[in-house]
Amino acid sequence: MQRSVLQYAVFLAVFSTLVAGLHAYLWARLVRSPDLGQSYLRYGTRAAIGLGLLLPIGLFASRLLPRAAASLLAWVSYLWFGVAVVLFFLLLGTEILRGAVFAVSLFGAPASPERRVFLSRAIAAGVGVLGVVVSGVGFAAAIGPVSVETIPVRLRRFPKALDGFRIVQISDLHIGPTLGKSWLEDVVARVNAQNPDIVAITGDLVDGSVADLAEHVAPLAKLQAKHGVFFVTGNHEYYSGADAWIAHLRSLGITVLRNERVTIGEGDAAFDLAGVDDFASRRFPGHGPDLAKALDGRDESREVVLLAHQPKQIVDAEKLGVGLQLSGHTHGGQIYPWGFAVKLDQPHLKGLERRGDTQIYTNRGTGYWGPPMRVGVPSEISVIELHAGSPAV
Repeated sequence: MQRSVLQYAVFLAVFSTLVAGLHAYLWARLVRSPDLGQSYLRYGTRAAIGLGLLLPIGLFASRLLPRAAASLLAWVSYLWFGVAVVLFFLLLGTEILRGAVFAVSLFGAPASPERRVFLSRAIAAGVGVLGVVVSGVGFAAAIGPVSVETIPVRLRRFPKALDGFRIVQISDLHIGPTLGKSWLEDVVARVNAQNPDIVAITGDLVDGSVADLAEHVAPLAKLQAKHGVFFVTGNHEYYSGADAWIAHLRSLGITVLRNERVTIGEGDAAFDLAGVDDFASRRFPGHGPDLAKALDGRDESREVVLLAHQPKQIVDAEKLGVGLQLSGHTHGGQIYPWGFAVKLDQPHLKGLERRGDTQIYTNRGTGYWGPPMRVGVPSEISVIELHAGSPAV
């Protein structure tokens, strides 16, 4: 538990630094200009400081407050954070216009004070209005019904007798201050409606302790699948007490795969399902991904499907002959164009892709983390429909 607290403290420190930088940029572009008046500058600066402190304080306090108070604080702080991120991306787009105006003033006639004031006010007003609209659309997308998408996947070693086998994947639900029991009940109903052969939960299920969230994950016990419900840890489980959550999920009838595999089916009509700990879990005693251990002694003529939270774990999967890896973690970027930054850390962002002879499907996330917004990147429940044959990707 102490390691979880330390891990969360490091995360909070790094995240707070990024939030401070974000608000410094917003202040510089939307507030600092003296052309907008001293009163605007004074009150805008106070607002930027206050809003910049809101999210780190909210993240810290939400772990100490009762759920009702923590939820209210989280909604306020995360909503503002989402708006701030949208404003940041919109302002980046105005840098081209600012550069053009600067070039004209440098090589031609300088802009008059009146024109500079007009331009500053026009950018602030335009970005503000558009930011509110985009944030509203993103909010509606995040809290609305989760879409169900069917993805056919062909695997060379997959048994023809199991053709059409359905793995329903959910990932990155982030049950916590803003997502709870009623939302999860709807997700569970949508999953069960797909008549899954397997349900795969690929990490980042929770943001909070078992004591705080047991009631809100209870609907998971109602998941129905012919061959069972399986879970692998994500990085957020390690901020929330991974060992306690592993034990609790097992009490709900969910099989937690920790560097191990199980056989699905019988005889020739079978394949291996493997699962590994999250990529970042090696810092915790008794944890850490070990795909070689999970696959040790397996029949290499049999197909293997791997559950691994982070797409970067495909490096080992390819080396060890995995046919298909199911991952999450990226949220598909969640707020466009953040996905371009995610790609600096992860080799795959969303959808079905391929690395060598290994295919990977990266779920865009069933829930969301942080801002209750999804801009250009809808949430999903993935129905992975397995077929025998040569891969299409």
